[in-house]
Amino acid sequence: MESNLKFMEQLKEVFYAAKNIPKEELLFTYNGVIYPTSTCDVDTFKAIETFEAREEDLMLVAYPKCGSNWTSLLLFSLLRAAYNKEPSPNFPVLEFKVPNKFEKLKIEPSPRFLGTHLKYDNIPQSFFDKKVKMLVVFRNPKDTAVSLFHFYNNNPVLPAYNSWDEFFSDFMAGKVVWGSYFDHAVAWNKHLDDDTILLTIFEDMKEGKLGTGRITSHKLKAKKWMQSLTNV
Repeated sequence: MESNLKFMEQLKEVFYAAKNIPKEELLFTYNGVIYPTSTCDVDTFKAIETFEAREEDLMLVAYPKCGSNWTSLLLFSLLRAAYNKEPSPNFPVLEFKVPNKFEKLKIEPSPRFLGTHLKYDNIPQSFFDKKVKMLVVFRNPKDTAVSLFHFYNNNPVLPAYNSWDEFFSDFMAGKVVWGSYFDHAVAWNKHLDDDTILLTIFEDMKEGKLGTGRITSHKLKAKKWMQSLTNV
């Protein structure tokens, strides 16, 4: 609870600061992808490239507005029950700029819980070398688009759209924060069968299912993941 409250307080500070940023400076582009200036910067992206993962790490991956906040609460509960460990008060999203974030992560005891909105190709190599478990959440693209549209128009860190048609055109072209939903989905879907990656669907999780809920091998993988988290 304390960690959630601190995270919300930090978000409020970010939103307040964004009100003083000119509209044309709310976004920037890095390696061809758009990001919000208030939460990301070039220095953080460069620091990600040399970030050292650990075998015990657990990372949540989701395109924006695909259920990452809700899923993180579920994983926090699992970590608390399995390891008697409170999650970090600063939910460490890899690409978010937070003072001394990587220095703090270096000394944080395992298991560490991390998050990101990045595509597969932008994940640091150390995550694959260390065989870090990654839970990748997908969501119906229509619901994702609608949610992201409202997020743009109700969030001071992002420029508002004048109409749904204008936003939808940018969404389909990948000209929104964190780039194309479809490129993100295709890149991660290619690794559906990787042992360290578990793909799940937001709508399925709301029905109490983890994993795609459609293929037997993924049901077994989900069961193994739960056992690995709770077998202490």
